[in-house]
Amino acid sequence: MKSVFKGLMLATGLALAGLAPAAAQPAATGGGVASAPTEAAAIGNSVNVAERAPESAPAAPGAAQADSAPLTASPVVGQPTDRLMSIQPQVTKNGQRAMGFHNNILLPLIVVICLLVLALLVYVVIRYRQAANPIPSKTSHNTAIEVVWTLAPVLILVAIAVPSIGLLSAQFKPAPANAVTLKAIGNQWYWSYQYPDHGGLEITANMLKEQNEVGAGERFRTDADGPRLLATDNRVVLPVGVPIRLITTANDVIHSWAIPAFWIKLDAVPGRLNETSFTIEKPGVYYGQCSELCGARHAYMPITVEAVPPAQFAAWIRSKGGSMPGANTSSSAATLQPGAENPAGAGDAAAAAENMMGPTDNATVVPATSQQGATNPAGTGDSGR
Repeated sequence: MKSVFKGLMLATGLALAGLAPAAAQPAATGGGVASAPTEAAAIGNSVNVAERAPESAPAAPGAAQADSAPLTASPVVGQPTDRLMSIQPQVTKNGQRAMGFHNNILLPLIVVICLLVLALLVYVVIRYRQAANPIPSKTSHNTAIEVVWTLAPVLILVAIAVPSIGLLSAQFKPAPANAVTLKAIGNQWYWSYQYPDHGGLEITANMLKEQNEVGAGERFRTDADGPRLLATDNRVVLPVGVPIRLITTANDVIHSWAIPAFWIKLDAVPGRLNETSFTIEKPGVYYGQCSELCGARHAYMPITVEAVPPAQFAAWIRSKGGSMPGANTSSSAATLQPGAENPAGAGDAAAAAENMMGPTDNATVVPATSQQGATNPAGTGDSGR
């Protein structure tokens, strides 16, 4: 008995010793305001494993290594969750409205209709079985029943249409003048992003591979980066509580930019600009994917959005070499499609030059080809672009 007691004490001591470093490490949070350049640089970046051992834990925001302090996602919110049987928690007003429409109107209505049809089937099977009706009824017309089964579906559809049309209108409501413009460009198979209102800042987001899919010293996904197939090397950073004007297009085939927690799914079509708007109400990390079958690596085009307070967003913009627009600057400036011949305002400049120097011949502009290599699992499709 004495030896058993000593063994238990030794095991307890070893367990506590092993847990001590983990308990001493500060937890990663993302709700504070950026107060130093290191904190601003940490926003939007996933863990850089090339500068640390794979088994080490990620540092907290504000640590010395700016690129190794990502904002970690909250469980359930913003990402798929095992055994979750409902829509992801919504962090936009349209998403909350749509979720309420689904839970409070559509779902109860579907349940009632299914129970009614089941009850009618059971009633018919019992009431009109052969034992109870040796001589079948020859009734071929019942005015009351026909009126009911015609009017009831019409009234149900009208009742559903009223909130549906309102929700659809809200989803495509134009963004206000003070909105932050984000242009998402789909490529095979990765996303690139532009911030037209912030000095033309551009970032490219590729999926992070698993550790067994990369070479020694190369970057791979960790739990701090996000779920498998959803974590990206660069995150889209957007401010909380500020209207977002989302513009989507594509360079090759049709893609679709979708974040379930935002209730956003907008197609990205080559040669076309699609637009919608939303406002994120809660800081955090939110994940999505391309939701349009776009080729062999369609499953490897994740989307990661990091929502931070406006002050942190402004610090991140400046840390990336961008600039914040003036207070009276509108975000509704013309946004070009891929391959457009002239930048915004070039028409006025060309007209002025023509008046001074005479007309000039326009040369055909060849769109530049992106050399961004997609960090997707190899084995199918193109090896890179």
